[in-house]
Amino acid sequence: MATMTRRERLLATISGEEVDRIAVALWRHFPGDDQRPADLAQSQLVWQREYDWDFIKVSPSSSFHVLDWGVEDEWQGGNEGSRVYTKRVVFKPEDWAAIRPLGPVEGRHAGQLQCLKLIGEAVGQEVPFIQTIFSPLSQARYLAGQERLLVHLRQTPALVKPALEMFTERTIGFIQAAKATGIAGIYYAVQMANYGEMSETEYREFGEPYDRRILAAADDLWLNLVHLHGPDGMFNLVAGYPAPALNWHDRESGPSLAEGQRRFPGAVSGGLEHWEDLLFGDPDRVAARVADTIQQTGGRRLIVSSGCVAPVNAPFSNLRTVRRAVERRA
Repeated sequence: MATMTRRERLLATISGEEVDRIAVALWRHFPGDDQRPADLAQSQLVWQREYDWDFIKVSPSSSFHVLDWGVEDEWQGGNEGSRVYTKRVVFKPEDWAAIRPLGPVEGRHAGQLQCLKLIGEAVGQEVPFIQTIFSPLSQARYLAGQERLLVHLRQTPALVKPALEMFTERTIGFIQAAKATGIAGIYYAVQMANYGEMSETEYREFGEPYDRRILAAADDLWLNLVHLHGPDGMFNLVAGYPAPALNWHDRESGPSLAEGQRRFPGAVSGGLEHWEDLLFGDPDRVAARVADTIQQTGGRRLIVSSGCVAPVNAPFSNLRTVRRAVERRA
């Protein structure tokens, strides 16, 4: 079979058609570099040049949506590369009304658009790239902290919902602006849709309506990837979202990729556990996991990836093995 472009390979993967080889991509955080648009762009490009993934998932820190409202965070180390929130701005229910509206391209959003522009100029049409978007409910969590947010949602929902509405509209505006940079889609991080954090009834009220509006705003993009974050996720709920690809912690808590493929019509993304395989495993283990992933799915509608970010200190040999494993099965 003739070699496909990355776009051709991914579109064929999404539709379940034959591909020249299995699609593959890993993504990670870039602590420190994620605080400056040009440095983040450069780090993303180095990661892509080194491993030749089928797309670039652009990974700003989770706080890029909310820093302009006064929260603070810092890099304190750790395998995942995430920053730690050190200052919140919402403490009592009335504080939600004090969050001032911001334009979609103000502050850190403007910097992230510059990052995307630099990546687009560097890769052109050769490498699809997608922008990470955190859900409105996630943004609310960053402002208040999870425990406080849940109390406010349950006791005074009428005070929180206008803020969720504001976050939704601002995020939609940011996505519309990002389209001009050439993004192929968004990586939509769905957090808190987990039975250990909320009930499904609660998530359907406080999460799903806003998620669907944001995905509708990105519907004209071709590579939207929904990420269901964390264990015990509400898979059936999120599998009903309108997106061509879905990623979740399949090795950590299920469902398996094979089962998920039966319950989701698009491409499934996963197969590797980011700690056990990528960080603590070795190349033999990684290669075996990829082989099992391909066997589970028959190699159709599959993007080999991890269920969450690759650790920042994952052995290079493991990362190279992920990329080589799909070549051997072309």
